Amino acid sequence: MFIDEARIYVKAGDGGNGCVSFRREKFVPRGGPDGGDGGDGGNVIFRVDSNLRTLLDFHYQKHFRAERGGHGKGKQMTGKRGKDLIIRVPPGTVIKDAETGSVLADLTEDEQSQIIASGGKGGRGNARFATSVRQTPRWAEKGTKGEEKVLYLELKLIADVGLVGFPNVGKSTLLSKLSAAHPKIADYPFTTLEPTLGIVPVGKFGSFVMADIPGLIEGAHQGRGLGFRFLRHIERTRILLFLIDSTGGQAEENLQSLQKELALFKRNLLQKPYLVALTKIDLLPQGSILPAVDTDQEVKPLAISSVTGEGLEDLKLTLAQMLTKSVGQKAVRAE
Repeated sequence: MFIDEARIYVKAGDGGNGCVSFRREKFVPRGGPDGGDGGDGGNVIFRVDSNLRTLLDFHYQKHFRAERGGHGKGKQMTGKRGKDLIIRVPPGTVIKDAETGSVLADLTEDEQSQIIASGGKGGRGNARFATSVRQTPRWAEKGTKGEEKVLYLELKLIADVGLVGFPNVGKSTLLSKLSAAHPKIADYPFTTLEPTLGIVPVGKFGSFVMADIPGLIEGAHQGRGLGFRFLRHIERTRILLFLIDSTGGQAEENLQSLQKELALFKRNLLQKPYLVALTKIDLLPQGSILPAVDTDQEVKPLAISSVTGEGLEDLKLTLAQMLTKSVGQKAVRAE
């Protein structure tokens, strides 16, 4: 099950209380104050774990508490510091304050960490308050409370290539042919209800990650269909691959409709490099002319068939070249 959002409660540990104590030893009738400080409470830390893929665990556990600090003791013994609570999340997790909507952390790299709720400070023991004038203070500080927050977690997949197209255009079939992924495939709309990642091999030693995401329909930017859940995941991809059904007519209009939905959701999505592929060419009558599609990209639209395999090798190599050229990225990974 793919879960890409969750609402949870976190509580950092409270600080331990300071201790009121006086030195009591034989032959020391008037021992001074020796109450120790309380220990600090543990922090709530979120850490990226590349082995995780969804936020499913947070649908079974929604409350998280770090350990509180220990109370101070006599002989100026400081209380034990509370253990930090480390919560592991998949790469691409955005952590927001559920009340204000502000982004607290955007975690993308493996082992990246962020303190989300800080533990309380331990209170000072009475030994801290002794002075030449006040030699026997009989009070100590209480520890401060640890932070508590209600959080909204949102997962945005991280992939090199994101497939964009209307339902039933052949995205899942293409991914199954290019990689070892096995998305659900059927001849009806919205077969894909959750994103699927696949590793596409290129040559002998290279590869890139491709994401098959639920199909887009008009009004997706307003939440129609699987709107927001689709568009959220397309934000992280480096290159967009628009798939257009070559047999349906209106290829140019379909591309414009897809681009319009992306722009209405977030304008900068159209600034990503993209490639257009005309799918299902095996279903075209022999000798028919492919529909014309104009783009503002250097790479012209490619014609492919996931059934016969025609054009798939050219598609892989073209995507790999585009990823390598992308600014500041060496996106095609060596195995």
